[in-house]
Amino acid sequence: MEHHDQKYIDALINNNTVVLKELYEKFSGKIKQMVLKNNGTETEAGDIFQEALLSIYNKAKTGNFVLTCPFDAFLYLICKKKWLSHLTKVKTSKVTFIDSAGYNNLGEETFKVAEDFLLQDERRNLLNEKFEELGDGCKELLQLSWSGKTMEEVAEILKVTYGYARKKKSECIGKLTMLVKASSKFNYLKW
Repeated sequence: MEHHDQKYIDALINNNTVVLKELYEKFSGKIKQMVLKNNGTETEAGDIFQEALLSIYNKAKTGNFVLTCPFDAFLYLICKKKWLSHLTKVKTSKVTFIDSAGYNNLGEETFKVAEDFLLQDERRNLLNEKFEELGDGCKELLQLSWSGKTMEEVAEILKVTYGYARKKKSECIGKLTMLVKASSKFNYLKW
């Protein structure tokens, strides 16, 4: 069932500045406290907060995401996971997370949704990272084909035959798949 805090998700999608201002005023302080208590800086707290909002925006924009728990709890879980991931990447000598927000009794479903949410976000980041490793020709062809254009239109724009465009697209997707699967993150992301 949709939570009344769905208004924050809707505000992100629709760029509702009034509600977005409320969101920042209401929730950024808690995230800042969490990061500062766990070996972070104010700048890093701001970055984590922005990354989490961008992740939520991307998910909400592309899917039928419905918030079923308080927004602050969901945002906090995402920021916490992102911060822990950051601490692990920078290999802080010892990662001991101080968590005084009191979100431990949210229920398994809320934690599962947050985990799935972050997993999809990390998969998208890996895909984007590997996409950038492709040659310019592959990137252009794939971007055109993913933009909703037919392969006939793509072939016409690229001034190639339809058959060549289809074959090249298949090769480019194969190369992208190979790059993603070769990444050390692939198995971790349970693809």
